[in-house]
This record gives sequence, structure tokens and C-alpha cells, in this order.
Amino acid sequence: MAAVDLYWLPLGAGGWFVRRNGRAYEALKARIEHRRACDLYHAALRVELPEGAYVVEQAPAVGHRGEDRGVVARGPVGTRAAGRLAIFRYEVRRWRGGRIPDVGEAVDSPQRLSVDEEQARRVLDVVPSIPTPTWGRDQLGTGEMWNSSSVIAWVLARGGIDAAAVRPPPGGRAPGWRAGLEVAARASGRGSG
Repeated sequence: MAAVDLYWLPLGAGGWFVRRNGRAYEALKARIEHRRACDLYHAALRVELPEGAYVVEQAPAVGHRGEDRGVVARGPVGTRAAGRLAIFRYEVRRWRGGRIPDVGEAVDSPQRLSVDEEQARRVLDVVPSIPTPTWGRDQLGTGEMWNSSSVIAWVLARGGIDAAAVRPPPGGRAPGWRAGLEVAARASGRGSG
């Protein structure tokens, strides 16, 4: 059996601080863009293969060693200079036997994106080559900040899944998703700029 499943997690699931700041960000962004505010989501993947299941996600860096969590990349949060401190770093995980925190709060999930074993393996294979720009910034010039949704969109697109067709739950948005698609398209020579 093989599967690639996407989970949409409400921004700030499991904690009030991120949830409150996310709502303030979305209210301001909606006002600037003359639209109504949406629910915000970030994404994580669960990839099932005959030998076991893997979780692919971006999360705050925890400690110096990440082998037990399947850490394959790290990047800075906020500013490149701040990334020298562990509290201002994120990690990208390809975690065999891992779990998605707050999966119980996921909305319209899981979304099954593939049941093809070769495709599921490709998705896992591309994870270690993820770019690691500063989280919360648009260092790559896509018009959107880089974040956990960017990571998942990039992984899916580079893994051969049509991530452009993936949509967050009704009434929701996934800021950063387009950034991941754009950077993945550039890497394959199809980028718009």
C-alpha cells in the first residue's frame, strides 16, 4: 500500500499566541486587499509506503540533533542573522514513524493526493533538497512569504504531484502555498520569473 495524504491544520492549532497573531495578520491583509478575512491553514504530509509511514512537515527547530525527528534541513526565522539562535530556526522533517502535532484539529483532511508507490517515493526523495530561505520573508521574490505551506507545496510539485490543483478547505487560505509552487517551477525550468 502507498499513499500521499495532505492535512490542513488551522494556523495556531494547539496554541493561542500563533492563532491570535495569525488572525490579526489576516484581518490586516484582507483589509489591504479589500476582501473578507479567511481562516488560515498550514499543511503537512503523511506518506505511506510498504515499509512504513513518514511525516513531512516544517516545524520549529528543537535542540541540536534532529535525527530522531527525521530532520533533513534547517533555516532561519525572521532574519538570517537571528537564525544563529536555535529559537529562531525552523526544521524540515522527513520523519519515519512521526506524527503530525494537532492532527486532531485538521480540517477537510486527509486529502489523498496519490496512491502510486513510485510517486510517493519521489515525494520523499525530494525533501532533503528543499530550499531554506528565511521563514516569514519573501527572499525568493515570489510575492509571498516562505513558510510551512511553501515547503509542502514545493515538495509536492517537485515530487510530481499537481500541487497547483490542491485547495485549502472552503473559506480558507494557505499563505505561502504559491511561493512553494513558484520556486518548484523555477527549479524545473518552468518558473514565471
